[in-house]
Parts: sequence; C-alpha cells; structure tokens
Amino acid sequence: MVFKKLRQAMGIGGPSIETTLHDPNTTPGGVVTGEVVIIGGQYNSDITSVNLALRTRVEVETSDSEYTSNIEYSKMPVAGGFKLEEGMRHSVPFQFPIPWEAPLTHMYGHPLHGTTVGIATELEVAGALDPGDLDPIAVHPLPAQERLLAAFSNLGFHFRNADCEKGRIWGVHQELPFYQEIEFHPPHQYGHGIKQLEVTFVSYPQSMEVVLELDKRGGVFTEGHDAFSRFTVDYATVDHTDWERELDGFLQEAGRRRGFF
Repeated sequence: MVFKKLRQAMGIGGPSIETTLHDPNTTPGGVVTGEVVIIGGQYNSDITSVNLALRTRVEVETSDSEYTSNIEYSKMPVAGGFKLEEGMRHSVPFQFPIPWEAPLTHMYGHPLHGTTVGIATELEVAGALDPGDLDPIAVHPLPAQERLLAAFSNLGFHFRNADCEKGRIWGVHQELPFYQEIEFHPPHQYGHGIKQLEVTFVSYPQSMEVVLELDKRGGVFTEGHDAFSRFTVDYATVDHTDWERELDGFLQEAGRRRGFF
C-alpha cells in the first residue's frame, strides 16, 4: 500500500486519455466532433478537468531574434469534477467549434507545407497535469477563399510556402493573436517588379478581409520594400465578381502606388 501511494504521488500508474475525431476535415467556422475516453489507472483518481484546445506552430519575432512556438487557443472544457475508479473507462463526446480565423492547412486539395493545426487534449488530475495527446485536423478553405485562391492560380501565381506569425494586422479586427501568410511566386507579367506575394485571410461569419503584401525586387542600387492592399469580400456576392480582373487591378494599383512598375 505504501508503494502504491508513492507511485501515485509521483504520478506513476495514473489515468490516461484517448481522443478520437469522427472526421478531422473541417473549414474555418466549422465544427469538429469526437470523443475523449479517460481510462483509470492503478488507483482511484479525482479528475479536475478535461480540456481541448487548438495548437498551431507560430513564428515569433522580437527586436533581436526570431523563433517558433506552439500557441494554444480556443481552449474549451469538456469534462471535470468527477472521481474515476481504478481501471474504469469514462467517455465524453464533444463538439469543438473551429474559429473563423483558423489558419488553412490545405489548399488546392493538398496539404500546405508550413502550417499545422491540432486539437490538444489536456487531463488535470488533483494537482497533476497530463498534457495528453495531439490530434491533427485538416482545415480546408471556405468557398470564398477557394475562389480567390483559384483566381491567383489562374493569374499564374505559384504557391511557395505558408506560415503563421504572431501579431496583429493594423486596421483589421482579429480574435486570434496570430495570422497566416500564404506566399506565392509571381508570374512573368509581375515578375519584373514583384519578388513574392503574401496573402492573408481574416475571416468572419459573413465576410472576410483579404490583405495582400507585395515584396519588391531590389535593384543594384536600391533595396526592396513592401506594398499593401486590403479589401473586403462578402460571401453572399463572391460569385458575382470577376476576381481575376479584380486581383490584377489591386496588384497593379498597389505596385504603381509604390513605384514597383
């Protein structure tokens, strides 16, 4: 009995958790459903809480360094305040809402290299914390996002990379402490002035903000610099617009404004 209490004090032989997702595919503003199973260990345990949270790898810039960090957000309790007997199983179904601003992990039907999103499960047992497991989810574009991404492809832009950066975009309402940048290589007609294009979607229930950042090619005696363009897309009218023409206009205007072309 003394040995068993010692193992309990050290957190050995305690309860464990298993999380199962019914379908890992979702979109911004969607819902992921599943089940958390808490399995009793070698002694009775007081379960304080069972929490779910989204976790994304984010780039963090400071004044003198740059590093990556796992950020947890949209944390949600799913159970807690019960006694779990030795060896018993306790099942908790859940519905986890995905934020509208969630970064995309897939584009054009393929995984986006550079961006991952997972549902982390955390088990808190009377003074001890089990970080649990991480279940990846696939966040696919909204129809409006798909339409704009198709327009960029039709204009000749090629996907280069995607990452998430900690911070906020000036003038744009954000709920999350980071935003995603999707980088494209420009086609020939823009290549003489633009080195790369970065696209950010900040989505809401009825519309989304689209932020374009153009990175200028530096010359022999000049440094490259960025130009910004920002516009709002209404989901209800997104299919009534010639987006290839609109995006070309935004790019040309931003480039002329900053002397790119």
